[in-house]
Amino acid sequence: MTEPDPLPRRTLRIEVFVVLAVTFGLSAYTALLDLIEAVLLGLAGRRVALNQRRSPFDLIDFGLNMASVLQLVAWGALGLYLLWRSGFGPRRIGLGRIRWHPDVTGGLGLAALIGLPGLGLYVAARVLGLSAAVEPAQLYDTWWRIPVLLALAFANGWAEEIIVVAFLITRLRQLQFNPAAALAISALLRGAYHLYQGYSAGLGNVVMGLVFGYLWMRTGRLWPLIIAHGLIDAVAFVGYSLAAGHLDWLT
Repeated sequence: MTEPDPLPRRTLRIEVFVVLAVTFGLSAYTALLDLIEAVLLGLAGRRVALNQRRSPFDLIDFGLNMASVLQLVAWGALGLYLLWRSGFGPRRIGLGRIRWHPDVTGGLGLAALIGLPGLGLYVAARVLGLSAAVEPAQLYDTWWRIPVLLALAFANGWAEEIIVVAFLITRLRQLQFNPAAALAISALLRGAYHLYQGYSAGLGNVVMGLVFGYLWMRTGRLWPLIIAHGLIDAVAFVGYSLAAGHLDWLT
């Protein structure tokens, strides 16, 4: 899957730097600053809204949220295109035709494996004051909230799994990083750009990154990761949006 590419190593290093600088590397930098600020002000009292209203005008708010969806899709497409240009087409990185098994069933299993313990970790961290109060969605009264939240959930999965797993691990392996180091860097990056939610989110996402990255390196299938990630976010976003009044105990 990761034999040497004809691109020079310097070109690969520049490519990785540029891609991360405009995607999740920049997100990790801002998330770290957010965490430092939250700790200085009191992490336990901080509230973080993941999907906020961006305008008092309904259609403008809809358009701005859809812009976020398109940005995430474009990030994933960028990683996919760069891999394809260097000989790693969609099928080769595990994005061939979706199959019920192992893609869909694997995604369902992964979502349960990561999502349920993740919720428990969040609740424990809130009790211990190690996490901000995370509000997955603030689009309560909009007619379009459900489809947009679903689109955001699966766009997150698409962008993160292509860039942070397939693109980054492939390029690191081409740069002669050993598999364990490439996996660790991928997982640490995933944890870093979730630090704005608190320590528990960072730790939980490092674990998620290790599991997802290992499974991709072992099976070569990326669809289960995208499906699982999308399902985890969809349950959080849509579930909270529909039942926010009954979930005060989570925040």
